[in-house]
Amino acid sequence: MAAPGYARPLQRQPVSPSIDAKIAASCPGQVVAPWPKEAERHPVWGPWRQTLEGAATDPAIRFAGASGGALSALLIHALNTGLVDRVLHVEADPSHPLGNKMRWSTNAAQILAGAGSRYAASSPLAGIDCALAEGGRFAFVGKPCDVSALRRLSRHDPRVAAHVPLMLSFFCGGMPSEDGARRIVAAMGLDARQLQSFRYRGQGWPGLTVATTAEGGRAEMPYSESWGAHLSREVQFRCKICPDAVGGTADIACADAWHGDDAGYPLFEEEDGRSLIAARTATGEALLRSAQAAGVVDASPLPISDISRMQPAQAQRKRMVAARVLATRLLGQATPRMRDLDVMRAARRGRLYDLTHNFLGTLRRVWQRRWRRTWAGMHR
Repeated sequence: MAAPGYARPLQRQPVSPSIDAKIAASCPGQVVAPWPKEAERHPVWGPWRQTLEGAATDPAIRFAGASGGALSALLIHALNTGLVDRVLHVEADPSHPLGNKMRWSTNAAQILAGAGSRYAASSPLAGIDCALAEGGRFAFVGKPCDVSALRRLSRHDPRVAAHVPLMLSFFCGGMPSEDGARRIVAAMGLDARQLQSFRYRGQGWPGLTVATTAEGGRAEMPYSESWGAHLSREVQFRCKICPDAVGGTADIACADAWHGDDAGYPLFEEEDGRSLIAARTATGEALLRSAQAAGVVDASPLPISDISRMQPAQAQRKRMVAARVLATRLLGQATPRMRDLDVMRAARRGRLYDLTHNFLGTLRRVWQRRWRRTWAGMHR
């Protein structure tokens, strides 16, 4: 972890040129996997075969999930039907409650133990070589950039296609620093050093942020405050120029099916969860249809044009990516390669004022960051 609380890669020993090339060709900081060329592809919401709004039919699964529990229900169904024999996903780290760790799940109880959003650094592919070496067939769940990396890795490693028949993701708001979570704990009046558990979301929709301590202390905060006032302000820069925060390369991507006020701003009042479900590939569509037929997921078709009112922040961010990337490159900073991700098509949907504002704001932030680094280097 590097200040103010972001995970950063550390090379502990030299690697061969072939391994280095494989890393460069797969890392989403270097290149983002292009969207598949499906018959239907939206410049903001990506490729799709079906878009639906619904929820897990099991009340316990629906309650445990971050939205309507659809992602958890689909994973459990994939296990029960034998599509996969295990699932690789993130869960809270009991030794560091603000953080995450990876786990293997082979049943519903284990999957639900990791349900709910985790707005903290995670490295789902850190052990992928060992996972592929073990064989079997497993489902992978990760951030859109994690799925992008795994898709790119499949171009160089045939084991991915052989052993990972299912990749699921979610709409990502970006990776906040751990300092943001520590500020939440402080605002709750608790000591982060004494934490026993920390739940970012889940157990309802959108679900409260809940912290407990070893001494029996407990505090909670509504999602609108924990994300809106703390975590969203800590999102790292790479996420702000992400061309695929909607899991466009996953087989299925899920999100919150927010319902908004008259102005279109999402309401975060506690209620029964609703999932937005985007089946993007033939594999994803087959799993979704199977889950619906089995009564595992109850969902109805959702016009893709309606997603913008459910996820207005995602729509705005994708429209602004081109302006932000241009400003970053003009100042000589590296950005990932973003081919065939409809970045310019999305930009044409943006307002000129917003594009200009984001371009100038990014110029200022990148320049200030460069100046601070130069100053720090001169005074070491």
